[in-house]
Amino acid sequence: MSATEGPRWSLIVPLKPLRLAKSRLADVAGDAVRPLLALAFAEDTVAAALTCASVREVLVVTDDPLAGGRLARAGARVVPDAPGSGLNAALAYGAATARAARPDAAVAALNADLPALRGAELLRVLGAASQHARSFLADAAGVGTTLLAAAGGVDLGPAFGGPSRARHRASGAAELLLDGVPGARRDVDTGADLRAALALGVGPRTAAGVRRLTAFAASGR
Repeated sequence: MSATEGPRWSLIVPLKPLRLAKSRLADVAGDAVRPLLALAFAEDTVAAALTCASVREVLVVTDDPLAGGRLARAGARVVPDAPGSGLNAALAYGAATARAARPDAAVAALNADLPALRGAELLRVLGAASQHARSFLADAAGVGTTLLAAAGGVDLGPAFGGPSRARHRASGAAELLLDGVPGARRDVDTGADLRAALALGVGPRTAAGVRRLTAFAASGR
């Protein structure tokens, strides 16, 4: 089965309130810029996902009004984080929300901080995921997870945070061993991660955010 012949996916993208997001970028971005960078990452991630032919919808789970409004205008379906109990609860809630309308929907959790993601990469990843009941893609560091997928009728079972690669593997999810999808693996938590994403080529919102960051730093503020 080719990627285009596989299921169409509902992607669940979690985003915490922007004021709390990306605290580990404090070494390169202060409090005035960091929330805007987090939003830019999410906007570029969602925009790339929506160009992928295998994606039926992008469902963003967030309580942040600015992010929710911007991502809704970009084409995402936005729902509040009703559980309010952390990342994995938000992802499980998002999957259940997607399946309330389509009980047999294939669902995938996707990180919100993949500014170098390309739609063609995501097409390959989801095509590979369609061959498994549950599967995941490890991040560039080989420690975390950037995508967790579950076929229709299969519980997503998210276990994100920290060494989630090992937890997802231990849960029985198949690891997607794909080359040539660097943007799908490159999440951004630190300044070094951001530099690596920039080397791959980021989306326009992140590029603009980095220009603002550079200008802010040059002003000495």
